Amino acid sequence: MKPTRRILTDWYREHRRDLPWRRTGDPYAIWVSETMLQQTRVDSVIPYYERFLARFPDIDALASADADDVLGLWAGLGYYSRARNLQKAARVVRDQLGGALPDSAEALRKLPGIGRYTAGAVASIAFDQPEPIVDGNVARVLARLHGIREDLKTPGAQRRLWDEAAALARGPHPGDLNQALMELGATVCTPKSPRCPACPLGRRCSARRAGDPESLPVKTRPPPPRRVAAVAGWVVRRGRALAVRRPPRGLLGGLWELPGGALARGEDPETALLRALTERVGLDVARAQRLGAIEHAFTHRRLQLHVFRCDTPRGRVRLEGFDAHRWLAPAAVTELPQGALTRKALRLLAATPGGTDGT
Repeated sequence: MKPTRRILTDWYREHRRDLPWRRTGDPYAIWVSETMLQQTRVDSVIPYYERFLARFPDIDALASADADDVLGLWAGLGYYSRARNLQKAARVVRDQLGGALPDSAEALRKLPGIGRYTAGAVASIAFDQPEPIVDGNVARVLARLHGIREDLKTPGAQRRLWDEAAALARGPHPGDLNQALMELGATVCTPKSPRCPACPLGRRCSARRAGDPESLPVKTRPPPPRRVAAVAGWVVRRGRALAVRRPPRGLLGGLWELPGGALARGEDPETALLRALTERVGLDVARAQRLGAIEHAFTHRRLQLHVFRCDTPRGRVRLEGFDAHRWLAPAAVTELPQGALTRKALRLLAATPGGTDGT
């Protein structure tokens, strides 16, 4: 392992990208970056990371913040449970651990939202602990390097990957070593058209010797996303629009959206909206004007959302499946923390004559 470690760390120090979280040794900032980088591209993370740290520069600031403010800065980055768990963990660190992140992977994993990968990344990069990491980039590098030709989702393959990563991490500068593996996978050992001639481990790579690096890693093809449909209404009363907030757990938890619900099989969209408004917010609307539909892809679902405008509903708001509501001036609705789906719906409304004018 020693020659491989030396080759990787030397290559990393010469070729690593200049990324903002690599300019700091602050464990909190490194933790924030590793949380944001989960299943998210580096280029997408950078502006969010910089805005987030400007607003919440330390654990106490994050722990003391309003949850809506945290989600508002996270909006658009996706996987919102990361933001909720980040704040929960910050509060545990502030209230129970004296305000300092623990320096061991074992202790880090006891915090909300921190799994094996994030614990290893923070422990090795921030605290120089010999802890392994395995993410998508690292798994690809190790699968090709060692010729692992079984589905990486199987328990056996996972054990092999973590064992190989752990063997590499045992030695000097484990943080640089782990970042070298991630950097190599992101910039050289890419999923398609890997730049094998530029790889520092080319002579040691099993997949390159076999002449088929793109055949690895072996992964089971995921099923196609399930198509679903839903309805949402821009409900206006006396110049103010209704926004509702989802419960803190689950998909898009804690985010604000337009009231509505799922479209039942064979159900007309307008009928579905009128039913959903009665069942989920307690309002009776005589008719609704359909403004159009938008498409949005989630990890396992592809959603078609039918968007309506509804004026002067009758009744008092009674929530079912939401945990808060607000009647707001139309412009203020866009300022709430909301997901990409709701932002698409609001753009559709804004592009429709009279869509959000509040009359």
